Amino acid sequence: MVAKRIIPCLDVKEGRTVKGVNFVGLQDVGDAVELGRRYAGQGADELVYLDISATVEGRNTFTLLVERIAQNINIPFTVGGGISSIDDASRLLDVGADKISINSAAVRNPMLIDEIAAKYGSQFVVLAVDAKRVGGQWLITTHGGRQLTERELFAWAYEGQERGAGEILLTSMDHDGTRCGYPCELFAQLSQKLSIPIIASGGAGSVEDIADVLSSGRADAALAASIFHYGEITVGELKRQLSEKNIKVRL
Repeated sequence: MVAKRIIPCLDVKEGRTVKGVNFVGLQDVGDAVELGRRYAGQGADELVYLDISATVEGRNTFTLLVERIAQNINIPFTVGGGISSIDDASRLLDVGADKISINSAAVRNPMLIDEIAAKYGSQFVVLAVDAKRVGGQWLITTHGGRQLTERELFAWAYEGQERGAGEILLTSMDHDGTRCGYPCELFAQLSQKLSIPIIASGGAGSVEDIADVLSSGRADAALAASIFHYGEITVGELKRQLSEKNIKVRL
């Protein structure tokens, strides 16, 4: 059995790690490289850095930061946020990112998945999928969950896989930020339809929530931010508790 992965997520604005709710009331929580090194030292399997800068200057700062991360952190890391072209992806992968995450731009232009996978390989492409339950089905949203589309979750995730995405990062916008757990049945259903790994995001409020999505939800990895940033638990302690629940993790 392949070990489940624990992946801290760091939001970055103009080179600094920030935290807030829906990108509002942002507070500086420290240097992105140092925080990443701390999580790596605690046993994180990978890291995700999301650029939330709104300016070209911020994007350039993020590129320089990615280069610094690659020089200082010894675990794989994914970068995302504002990647809308093959040139955007190339800029970040060429300075050392291990993977890139694409979301809204892929919904607008699905061929972007094909282009990046063809140039760099599927293992470099993470398709981030933000879904919301509407009536009896799950529909894709873009722009941080603010815009609803007519794309159906399972069809879009499968299309992403077939176009070359190496992983799916799924967030239920109904659960994101609630800290009330994940929709485990949704993740389990998706895992049955896909052959690529699924990363669960949004809703983690406790060790039990993460244990549930990795076991009954059949997710391959769990992404979390607040529980680590606020010092509620370390990555190492989380992994120890998961191991005690007979969930295979790298200790």
